[in-house]
Amino acid sequence: MALKSETTQREPRTLEIANQIADILQEIKFGSIEITIHESKVVQIERKEKLRFDSKK
Repeated sequence: MALKSETTQREPRTLEIANQIADILQEIKFGSIEITIHESKVVQIERKEKLRFDSKK
């Protein structure tokens, strides 16, 4: 999904949020990202990462 490139007052904030999400996606191996929106604004990004260990030796 691509972000709209039209210029708006909220564009710098939207790009900042998109960059934060992209950074998390590049770093996380197992887990999830939850984005909380309130009144059409992102208010929180929560990263849940799982650590997995191989039980076989």
